Amino acid sequence: MRIELESAGLRLDRGQILKLRDGAGSTICAREGTVWITEENLARDIVLEAGGCYRLRQPGVAVVHALGGEAAVRLS
Repeated sequence: MRIELESAGLRLDRGQILKLRDGAGSTICAREGTVWITEENLARDIVLEAGGCYRLRQPGVAVVHALGGEAAVRLS
C-alpha cells in the first residue's frame, strides 16, 4: 500500500481508499485519474475525472476510492 502526501494533495494507488471524517464543506478535486466518492447518509455516489471537484455535503464518513489506476486528489 502506498499513500503519498504531496504539497498539492494525496496520491492513491489503484483500489486504495481514503476515509474522511466530518468533512462536510470540504472540497475534493481529482488532479489525476478517476475517483469514486461516497458519503454516509447520501443516496448517490460521485465519480470524478481529472479536473473535476466535489464539495462534501454530509457530516460523518466520506470514502474516496481510486478507480482504474492511480489517482491524485486535492483536499481543501
